[in-house]
Parts: sequence; C-alpha cells; structure tokens
Amino acid sequence: MTLVLGIDSSTQSTKALVIDAETGTVVAEGRAGHPDGTEVAPAAWWEACRVAIAQATSGLAEPVAAVAVGGQQHGMVALDSGREVVRPALLWNDTRSAGQATRLVEDKGAAWWAEITGSVPVASFTVTKLAWLAEHEPGNADRVAAVALPHDWLTWKLTEAPERFTTDRGDASGTGYYSPRTGEWLPEVFEAAFGGRRPELPHVLGPAEAAGRTPDGAIIGPGTGDNMAAALALDLAPGDVVVSLGTSGTVFASVTDPPADPSGLVAGFCDATGRYLPLVCTLNAARVLTAAATLLGTDLAGVDSLALQAKPGAGGLVMLPYLEGERTPNLPDATGTLTGLRGGNMTPENVARAAVEGMLCGLADGLAALRTTGVEVKRVLLIGGAARSAAVQTVAAGLFGVPVELPEPGEYVALGAARQAAWVLSGDPEPPAWHRPIRTLEPADNPEVLDAYNRAREAVHG
Repeated sequence: MTLVLGIDSSTQSTKALVIDAETGTVVAEGRAGHPDGTEVAPAAWWEACRVAIAQATSGLAEPVAAVAVGGQQHGMVALDSGREVVRPALLWNDTRSAGQATRLVEDKGAAWWAEITGSVPVASFTVTKLAWLAEHEPGNADRVAAVALPHDWLTWKLTEAPERFTTDRGDASGTGYYSPRTGEWLPEVFEAAFGGRRPELPHVLGPAEAAGRTPDGAIIGPGTGDNMAAALALDLAPGDVVVSLGTSGTVFASVTDPPADPSGLVAGFCDATGRYLPLVCTLNAARVLTAAATLLGTDLAGVDSLALQAKPGAGGLVMLPYLEGERTPNLPDATGTLTGLRGGNMTPENVARAAVEGMLCGLADGLAALRTTGVEVKRVLLIGGAARSAAVQTVAAGLFGVPVELPEPGEYVALGAARQAAWVLSGDPEPPAWHRPIRTLEPADNPEVLDAYNRAREAVHG
C-alpha cells in the first residue's frame, strides 16, 4: 500500500489525513486546534501541523510517500530577509482593510480589476491587507522581504529546500496581484498597493509539480487553497456546483474559461487542475448556527431539532446573518438583523429555522451570481461541517432549484490535498480516480423563503 498525506490548515484547526493512494481510503487522521482571532502567528499553524501529522502517522506500517497542503486563502504572511515573520498574519476574515479595498477599486475601477486579476478586491484579499500594512505599519512594511500565503508558508516549512518559496495558481489567484489569464504575478499591481515596495513572491508551480521533499524523503506537492482542494477532492464535472458550509460559506464550480465579474460578487480564481474556479464567498456560515445555539441556550443538535419543528419561512422571521460583517454582499461593517418579529412568531423554533434559512439564502444568492457569469448548474453538492445538519439538508433541498446531493461526510480539503499528493507521486497526466458515495436529498420547493430574505436585505441594506 502506498500512503500519501493530505493537510488542511483552516481558520480553526489543522486536519491531517493519511490516504491509500490507489483507492482514496482514509487510513489514519490527526487534528490540532488554532488560536481564535483574525490575526494569528504562523508558528501556531506549524505547531498544529506537526501535532496533527504526528497523530496521523503514529504507528503506520510504512512511511508516507507524498504530502500536500490545502490552506485557508488570502492570509498575508509577511517575512523579513531572514525568513522570520514580521507580524502576525492577517487572515481572510480580517476586515480592517475595507477602506484600502474601496480605494484600490476606486483607483482603477471594478471592471479593470475583474479583467486583470479575475476578481474585484474586497477586504479578504491579500492585496488589500498589504495596502493596510503600508499605510498603518510602514516600519513593518519596510522590513518585508517576502510575502507568502498560509499554504505557501507551511509547504516551505515542510521542505528540505528552505531558500525557495512556492505556491500554486489556485491560491495565487486569490491574492489580487496575480493574473489567472496569463498565469503570472502582477508586480506592478503589488507595488502600487504596497507603497512602491516589491518583495519576493513565491514561484508558481504547475498542478502536479513537486515543491521539493521533506527531510524524510516524501515528495511535497504544490498545495493549493482550501476551496481548490475541496474541488479537487470532489472531481467536479460540468454542471456541478459546490456549496460548502464551513466557518465561511462558499459556492463554486470548475470551468474551462477564466471568469471576470465586474460586480465583484464572483471571484475568478484558478483551480488546482489547470482550469478555473469561479467562486462566491460569504463570511458567515456555520458560525451562524453556533451563535443561534448560544442565543437559544442549546447546542448545535438542539438548533437542528428546533429548526425542524418550525414551518418553512419561520413564521415570517427573517435573519440576515451578517454577524462578522459580510463579503457577499460587500458589507464589511454590517451586523446581523432579525426582522419580521411579532408576538406570535417569537419562538425558539422559528429563530432556529430563521438562522438556518438565513445562512443558506446568502449562498442561494451566490448560486444565482454564478449563473450570471455563464456557469451551468445541474446539481448542488453540499459539503462542510454544517452540511451534516438535518435541518440544513431539509432547507437546502427546497432552496437551490436543482437536485441537491450530499457526498459522504469527510474532510474534503485534506482529501483534495492528498489526491494532489498522489497525483504528483504518480507522474500521471490526470489525478487518481477516487470515488466516494453520494446521497440525493429529497426534493422540496420553497422559493418564498428566498424571496422574503431578498426583500429583507433590500429593506435593511439597499
């Protein structure tokens, strides 16, 4: 049996899966948590990575032959000339650079950004964080000799060639200073955002190109961003759209032509195979259910049970779940709103249902945005921790207007990273074929839920 290792370094934790390279079967796994917050010392990721790898590989009969990292997108890792971290990394969900994002877009225009970089910058993107650093911490900015993304930095820590930073086109396409069309960095865009400074950027590897080897001799894959890794794990076909419910919510598909949406709703990323990954992201997904559980004095299972006891539409309650600001729509300073309150509908059941419906309605709008860019939608694949909720499955089946299918629960980012590692190891032109069971959810039809959500959003935010 040939073993490969897939690593998912997410906002909240590191997951490591040891996989049989031939069949895709999970052999062992490990996990370690990350600190809370929207800025984190990268050393915490490395420590969690080491712990998770140790757990996953302990007692294996044979060594791991290849490894790859899937990491949270957009995070800014700034390093000095000695490869030391200049300041804690700003994560994708840190919205302090909203003002810089607005100014960058105003300077060139949304259409220019969409055409040149594939996306219109919002506060999540690395380019806006660099602009914030140049403006608010110029001393730190002057020390920066290299800029990497979280997965780049972890790949560098794993390799035995520490002088070389690498990345892949998928994660690079989420920075705001990379061209998906040409496959090249845009140094002039970087320099303009970073106050004339031009530090080193990682070398961009091909989809199955090795980044090096670990000290133990395992081949290291190029790695990729978390959404690209999940897409690779699911082996998306034309017409497939993924709705992923993690800390953030994402809607994405794999297409052959690079999208460019000047509205900014759809980010035109690259995927991990040489294709493209149009994606819509919301900052608030599973955390909405966690917050609802706290409000209702219960746990996630309790929210699930309560929501299933309420009728579709939650008795007229509508939740706009912008608890941490929002990226889509671009409302970085927004707060959550619960509308339609009446004496007869203020029940725990309706509040729980409104939380589930509000979370998913934002993603249904994301699905509509993908369609406007020409993405074909034949089915929705529902993944992520919150996809395991029976209430989420019930609401989703009536909201998206196409069949909704539920792949077996799994760590799809880590699975995608492992599939990439197996691909690099094999040297084959295509990644290995790993098949996982999928269940079709019972269809339903509740368009009035989405209509009520859109009316409430318009009334509150315009």
